Amino acid sequence: MTILNIFADGLHFITHLNDYLKDWMQEYGNWLYGILFLIIFVETGLVVMPLLPGDSLLFAAGALAANPENDFSIFILIPLLIVAALLGDNTNYLIGSKIGVRIFDLKWKLLKREYLDRTHAFYEKHGGKALIIARFIPIIRTFAPFAAGIGTMTYRKFIGFCIAGAVLWVSLISLAGYTLGSHPWVQKNFEFVVFGIIAISLLPIAFQWIKHKMAK
Repeated sequence: MTILNIFADGLHFITHLNDYLKDWMQEYGNWLYGILFLIIFVETGLVVMPLLPGDSLLFAAGALAANPENDFSIFILIPLLIVAALLGDNTNYLIGSKIGVRIFDLKWKLLKREYLDRTHAFYEKHGGKALIIARFIPIIRTFAPFAAGIGTMTYRKFIGFCIAGAVLWVSLISLAGYTLGSHPWVQKNFEFVVFGIIAISLLPIAFQWIKHKMAK
């Protein structure tokens, strides 16, 4: 399988998450909660996996829960995924505190030093609340707790922002999916909704990149 095929399959998965979740629910039943828990934990907890579709997944899961025909509860989903995000963040913080910058010597393609540098710059600008802001930004979401673990902040300070970020991120996006997901236009054009979510989440990165280029 070529890189192009892998990219195409990944894009299809992300833009049709609603269909995949429906299929998984029919095949695995309540185990779907566990699958979603694992995906959110991996994205937020393993610094080598920064490209999982967390935002889109939360929106699609919320939309799935909005359908009364599905035996899938938003009241179980949100608390469960908040716990997954918290466990992921704490795992990532621990990795950062124990291994630190040495992990970048592994030179994995998905683990670029520029991601860490970008996250450090985020901390310099926003301080502790960067953990909350970073929740809504792909890639930086994964590297923020890792960078905090390296030595940017103490655990006492980290855990407060960590909890606030996890609650806001999971609740807001899941409830957005729950509220809007049952709308006929959203159901028929889910791929455009996903692209919109991705575009909005990348706006802060694009803004910082343009600002950096203009400063040069």
